[in-house]
Amino acid sequence: MSFVFYILAAITLAGGLAAVLLKNMVHCALAVSIAFAGLAFLFLGLDAQFAGFAQILVYVGAVAILVVFAILLTRSSDTPKDGGVFSRTWLAGLVVAAAVFAVIGWAVLSSVGGLPHEAAVPTVTVLQIGQALMGPYVLPLEIVALLLTVATIGAVIVAIHEKEDAK
Repeated sequence: MSFVFYILAAITLAGGLAAVLLKNMVHCALAVSIAFAGLAFLFLGLDAQFAGFAQILVYVGAVAILVVFAILLTRSSDTPKDGGVFSRTWLAGLVVAAAVFAVIGWAVLSSVGGLPHEAAVPTVTVLQIGQALMGPYVLPLEIVALLLTVATIGAVIVAIHEKEDAK
């Protein structure tokens, strides 16, 4: 394993831990986007271009930004006044994260024996997936884009009405 892999793994883990441990919701959302970006670069380093670019476009580019906007629209971004940067339940969050990591690690290590020694080269390229999305699957792609746009507009309208009711 290369030095770059270890750096990307450390960035991904640090982003995930910060998302679990920090108290400010905006900081947690930004930490999740750092973890998503680290995962995307790990996918790209493993020659899984489609998964890496989809991770960047969908999670970093859409979900993380949507979460940040939703938090900023619906809540105050002020840190609670009880002091400290970390949440009071940081230990429980760390225990849950360690348990999930242990279960995933056990599953990966127990499945290593069943894997073939030589990996088959994928026959589908990112170019072919893009041509399929812009060819025969363009209508479902546009329908999903329309649904996401309507959901975003609906979330903004709900957030505006909740803010007006709070005043």
